[in-house]
Amino acid sequence: MRKIKFPLLILLTLFNLPIQAQTTAPTIDTGDTAWVLVSTALVLFMSIPGLALFYGGLVRRKNVLSVFMQIFILVAAISVEWVILGYSNAFGSNSIDWLKPFIGGFDWAFLRNISINELSPFFISHYSVLADGSKVGTIPHIVFILFQGMFAVITPALIIGAFAERINFKGFLIFSILWAIFIYNPIAHWVWSADGWLYKMGTLDFAGGIVVHVSAGVAAIVTAILLGKRRDYKGHALPPHNIPQVAIGTGMLWVGWFGFNGGSGLAADGLAGNSLFVTHISASVAALTWTALEWKIDKRPTVVGICTGAIAGLATITGASGFVSVQSAIIIGFSASVICFLMVAYMKPKLGYDDSLDAFGVHGIGGIIGVILTGVFASPLIQLNYSGAIYGNFHQLWIQILATGTTIVFSGIGTYILFKITDKLVGVRVNDKHEAIGLDETQHGETAYTNFD
Repeated sequence: MRKIKFPLLILLTLFNLPIQAQTTAPTIDTGDTAWVLVSTALVLFMSIPGLALFYGGLVRRKNVLSVFMQIFILVAAISVEWVILGYSNAFGSNSIDWLKPFIGGFDWAFLRNISINELSPFFISHYSVLADGSKVGTIPHIVFILFQGMFAVITPALIIGAFAERINFKGFLIFSILWAIFIYNPIAHWVWSADGWLYKMGTLDFAGGIVVHVSAGVAAIVTAILLGKRRDYKGHALPPHNIPQVAIGTGMLWVGWFGFNGGSGLAADGLAGNSLFVTHISASVAALTWTALEWKIDKRPTVVGICTGAIAGLATITGASGFVSVQSAIIIGFSASVICFLMVAYMKPKLGYDDSLDAFGVHGIGGIIGVILTGVFASPLIQLNYSGAIYGNFHQLWIQILATGTTIVFSGIGTYILFKITDKLVGVRVNDKHEAIGLDETQHGETAYTNFD
């Protein structure tokens, strides 16, 4: 504040006159912006090459290119959809009052009227106060849009794991774009937009436990059931064609998840540090637990097993990563591994559905566990305004359960409807002959490996 001579200060006070102060307009924080930019790249790294390698290694060699193509096309197609209408629908405000809690409008369609120096209206831990008292984030709006776009890309890509090796490429692409528009965007609006009804209720989802993993996981089980089993599926996992590729993909996903969770606070601060820490510990505990279970039950630990356990721990901690302590992350990682292991090893064969790469058993179940346990372990030591059942706030646990149940129902019914529409339009499943030959050759006219005889 500019110095004011003492007599003048008294005079201004007596007559209730305003004291002119020097104010600094909110500016972009370069540290926060740099961290979110890096996080954006890390989340893209999760899709390509991380998820492509992980899923691609798990399928048979005749279908590996189909998985790569599906993930690459989604990165391109959903990114364009996000610019055209996705971001505006997910984070914008609707001009129709009764629709505001459920879906955004089109004010930001094609990202019109958004300056590169405009501060993001969305923030988590850091913000600046404008002259009118409103708050803005400390990173550019355009950076927030790009960061969130990476989440929109990877979510439908996760569903690929459920219907791998048997889906028509044209049907896959149409279904995935429709799913992004009519399922992902509304759920993101519910949970993360200031107008969203689940946001206003107080739902806690730091990095996508509900928005990403529950929504995609439920869609995975629905599509797996509607498509039916692979023609040569015998009730147990088919051997992966390239286990080293699975391990490399898992490593990339693990690293990329640091941006996925750590960047979701939109600031380079202690919250980001804690998010990275709990993410790593949850994955580590889950990987160890899965290995121990395999070692005990099957008498030998496997590379595919430890990779699957790590992914289960990462998926489960996602929604909780901005609210729980490292100690709670140990419990969450252990719970994720045990429950997901039971789903994959026992419940799937018993129920008889063919979730090809366990998208539901790992991401769906893991996401559900993590969101609910957020309502148990959310700690005011991490974020002062949030607490869970272990701190006496059982209402938060109820909110988490309600949000999870609503998402399951919406994604399940919506996926069913969109699948049926797509199937009527272009067909979804490939015929038996094409499935036997492999999708690489029949859908794309290519083969991943050349034999030199």
